[in-house]
Amino acid sequence: MSIPFLRDDSAEVGVVQQVAPGVRRILCGNPGPFTWRGTNSWIIGRGRVAVLDPGPADAAQCAAILRATAGEAITHILVSHTHRDHSPGVAALAAATGAPTFGFGPHVTPPDQGGEGGDHDFHPDITLPDGTALEGDDWRLTALHTPGHCANHLCFALEDEAGTGTLFSADHVMSWSTTVVSPPDGDMAAYMTSLARLAARDHDLYLPGHGPPLPDPAPFVAALAAHRLEREAKVLDALRAARRATPLDLVPAAYGPTLDPRLVPAAARSLLAHLIKLAAEGAAARDGESFEAR
Repeated sequence: MSIPFLRDDSAEVGVVQQVAPGVRRILCGNPGPFTWRGTNSWIIGRGRVAVLDPGPADAAQCAAILRATAGEAITHILVSHTHRDHSPGVAALAAATGAPTFGFGPHVTPPDQGGEGGDHDFHPDITLPDGTALEGDDWRLTALHTPGHCANHLCFALEDEAGTGTLFSADHVMSWSTTVVSPPDGDMAAYMTSLARLAARDHDLYLPGHGPPLPDPAPFVAALAAHRLEREAKVLDALRAARRATPLDLVPAAYGPTLDPRLVPAAARSLLAHLIKLAAEGAAARDGESFEAR
């Protein structure tokens, strides 16, 4: 199924942009094959505000956040997950403001066990279990534990009077691309469960960790789920044809010949996540780095 990605983005690096009532966006200047134009930092509320995902350790981004909130008080620094493009910027912002930090918890997977892409320095002052509510003078957020991309990933629901409103979807649902799911911290079964959880909620706007705002997200989320199932079917068909293969062996069959070479290692990691899920479901068997269809 085709996914209606949004790649027309008017944001300028370091410039505050009003995107919804009570919500401002600042784009960080850290473009790349996995971050696209950069990480989105979100300012929530007016006067006494929360900042979600200060981004990487980037002095310019910290300065931009402080400029945008001049005359206001940052009372909460929130982290969606502990990847290096989202949470290392917390330290400088917390030092400048004295605001407490909030997140699900520290990075789950140690660096010597596959967690080398994580920010292992971040430890929240206050942990946010699933369903925790946070309130400011003019905003209310609910933390939703959505593992899959990262084991400690949180989305945040910004509730309006109707109880729906906006979801900060971070990297679980991005408007510009699919999400990398890289084991062991990434888990495809958990990703699909979390995606179904979001699909069951009623939101009219998603604000992702990368890419422009995503209005009317329900069809987009349905397309993401269908895409993953189609990819999984391709993986299983390719594995049956090969009889025995590693995830890297299956990349051409699953992704086709036009895949950006820079993305091949990440694609292989996502295929590993699919294969682990298939093995848990009894459709494949693992032997070291290789898999066989059952």
